[in-house]
Amino acid sequence: MFQPSQSDVRRFFCAAYAKQRDGRPLDPMEDIAARWIAEHPEYHADLSDEAAALAAQYTVEDGRSNPFLHLSMHLSIHEQAAIDQPTGIRQAVQLLAARRNSLHEAHHEVMECLGEMIWASQRSGLPPDGPAYIEAVRRRATR
Repeated sequence: MFQPSQSDVRRFFCAAYAKQRDGRPLDPMEDIAARWIAEHPEYHADLSDEAAALAAQYTVEDGRSNPFLHLSMHLSIHEQAAIDQPTGIRQAVQLLAARRNSLHEAHHEVMECLGEMIWASQRSGLPPDGPAYIEAVRRRATR
Protein backbone atom coordinates (compact mmCIF):
# COMPACT_ATOMS: atom_id res chain seq x y z
CA MET A 1 0.00 0.00 0.00
CA PHE A 2 1.22 3.49 -0.84
CA GLN A 3 1.70 5.59 2.29
CA PRO A 4 2.77 9.09 1.27
CA SER A 5 4.36 11.37 3.83
CA GLN A 6 2.90 14.75 4.70
CA SER A 7 5.51 16.33 2.42
CA ASP A 8 4.61 13.97 -0.44
CA VAL A 9 0.94 14.92 -0.16
CA ARG A 10 1.68 18.63 -0.07
CA ARG A 11 4.05 18.38 -3.04
CA PHE A 12 1.43 16.43 -5.00
CA PHE A 13 -1.27 19.05 -4.52
CA CYS A 14 1.11 21.95 -5.18
CA ALA A 15 2.32 20.28 -8.38
CA ALA A 16 -1.22 19.51 -9.55
CA TYR A 17 -2.21 23.14 -8.95
CA ALA A 18 0.87 24.46 -10.78
CA LYS A 19 0.18 22.21 -13.77
CA GLN A 20 -3.48 23.19 -13.81
CA ARG A 21 -2.66 26.89 -13.54
CA ASP A 22 -0.04 26.65 -16.31
CA GLY A 23 -2.21 24.55 -18.61
CA ARG A 24 0.21 21.62 -18.56
CA PRO A 25 -0.99 18.02 -18.93
CA LEU A 26 -2.16 16.29 -15.77
CA ASP A 27 -2.02 12.61 -14.99
CA PRO A 28 -5.39 11.04 -14.02
CA MET A 29 -4.98 11.51 -10.25
CA GLU A 30 -3.72 15.07 -10.71
CA ASP A 31 -6.76 15.76 -12.89
CA ILE A 32 -9.11 14.65 -10.12
CA ALA A 33 -7.16 16.71 -7.59
CA ALA A 34 -7.21 19.74 -9.89
CA ARG A 35 -10.99 19.57 -10.14
CA TRP A 36 -11.30 19.72 -6.34
CA ILE A 37 -8.64 22.43 -6.14
CA ALA A 38 -10.71 24.50 -8.58
CA GLU A 39 -13.65 24.18 -6.16
CA HIS A 40 -11.51 25.72 -3.41
CA PRO A 41 -10.04 29.05 -4.54
CA GLU A 42 -9.44 29.88 -0.88
CA TYR A 43 -6.59 27.33 -0.98
CA HIS A 44 -4.87 28.60 -4.11
CA ALA A 45 -2.42 30.83 -2.20
CA ASP A 46 -1.42 27.85 -0.01
CA LEU A 47 -0.86 25.72 -3.10
CA SER A 48 1.09 28.39 -4.99
CA ASP A 49 4.16 28.27 -2.76
CA GLU A 50 5.48 24.74 -2.25
CA ALA A 51 8.21 25.76 0.21
CA ALA A 52 5.69 27.57 2.41
CA ALA A 53 3.27 24.65 2.08
CA LEU A 54 5.91 22.22 3.29
CA ALA A 55 6.67 24.39 6.32
CA ALA A 56 3.08 25.32 7.21
CA GLN A 57 1.47 24.12 10.41
CA TYR A 58 -2.32 24.00 10.63
CA THR A 59 -3.52 23.91 14.21
CA VAL A 60 -6.97 24.18 15.69
CA GLU A 61 -5.79 27.24 17.60
CA ASP A 62 -5.00 29.03 14.33
CA GLY A 63 -8.62 28.70 13.27
CA ARG A 64 -7.72 27.59 9.73
CA SER A 65 -8.50 24.30 8.15
CA ASN A 66 -5.69 22.29 6.62
CA PRO A 67 -6.15 22.59 2.84
CA PHE A 68 -4.10 19.44 2.22
CA LEU A 69 -6.18 17.34 4.59
CA HIS A 70 -9.37 18.77 3.11
CA LEU A 71 -8.32 18.07 -0.48
CA SER A 72 -7.06 14.60 0.50
CA MET A 73 -10.47 13.81 1.93
CA HIS A 74 -12.11 14.91 -1.34
CA LEU A 75 -9.79 12.49 -3.18
CA SER A 76 -10.53 9.68 -0.71
CA ILE A 77 -14.27 10.09 -1.05
CA HIS A 78 -13.97 10.34 -4.84
CA GLU A 79 -12.01 7.07 -4.93
CA GLN A 80 -14.37 5.34 -2.49
CA ALA A 81 -17.33 6.23 -4.69
CA ALA A 82 -15.48 5.29 -7.89
CA ILE A 83 -14.78 1.75 -6.67
CA ASP A 84 -17.80 1.53 -4.35
CA GLN A 85 -15.75 0.68 -1.28
CA PRO A 86 -17.11 0.27 1.25
CA THR A 87 -19.92 -1.30 -0.72
CA GLY A 88 -22.84 1.11 -0.91
CA ILE A 89 -20.85 4.34 -0.56
CA ARG A 90 -21.30 5.22 -4.24
CA GLN A 91 -25.08 5.17 -3.98
CA ALA A 92 -25.06 6.97 -0.62
CA VAL A 93 -22.88 9.79 -2.02
CA GLN A 94 -25.04 10.02 -5.14
CA LEU A 95 -28.21 10.25 -3.03
CA LEU A 96 -26.70 12.96 -0.85
CA ALA A 97 -25.41 14.88 -3.89
CA ALA A 98 -28.87 14.75 -5.46
CA ARG A 99 -30.48 15.89 -2.21
CA ARG A 100 -28.05 18.81 -1.85
CA ASN A 101 -27.99 19.48 -5.60
CA SER A 102 -24.19 19.61 -5.31
CA LEU A 103 -21.53 16.93 -5.30
CA HIS A 104 -19.20 19.39 -3.61
CA GLU A 105 -21.57 20.05 -0.71
CA ALA A 106 -22.27 16.33 -0.45
CA HIS A 107 -18.54 15.63 -0.17
CA HIS A 108 -18.28 18.09 2.71
CA GLU A 109 -21.01 16.25 4.57
CA VAL A 110 -19.46 12.86 3.77
CA MET A 111 -16.18 14.20 5.20
CA GLU A 112 -17.91 14.68 8.53
CA CYS A 113 -19.17 11.08 8.45
CA LEU A 114 -15.75 9.78 7.40
CA GLY A 115 -14.05 11.73 10.17
CA GLU A 116 -16.52 10.38 12.74
CA MET A 117 -15.93 6.81 11.56
CA ILE A 118 -12.14 7.20 11.80
CA TRP A 119 -12.40 8.84 15.21
CA ALA A 120 -14.66 6.04 16.51
CA SER A 121 -12.29 3.41 15.15
CA GLN A 122 -9.27 5.01 16.77
CA ARG A 123 -11.11 5.47 20.06
CA SER A 124 -12.41 1.89 20.21
CA GLY A 125 -9.38 0.15 18.70
CA LEU A 126 -11.74 -1.63 16.29
CA PRO A 127 -11.59 -1.56 12.49
CA PRO A 128 -13.51 1.22 10.75
CA ASP A 129 -17.23 0.44 10.57
CA GLY A 130 -18.07 0.79 6.88
CA PRO A 131 -21.78 0.00 7.21
CA ALA A 132 -22.18 2.64 9.97
CA TYR A 133 -20.34 5.17 7.77
CA ILE A 134 -22.66 4.48 4.83
CA GLU A 135 -25.71 4.67 7.07
CA ALA A 136 -24.54 8.06 8.40
CA VAL A 137 -24.26 9.35 4.83
CA ARG A 138 -27.69 7.93 3.96
CA ARG A 139 -29.25 9.57 7.02
CA ARG A 140 -27.94 12.93 5.81
CA ALA A 141 -29.45 12.25 2.40
CA THR A 142 -32.88 11.85 3.95
CA ARG A 143 -32.81 15.05 6.02
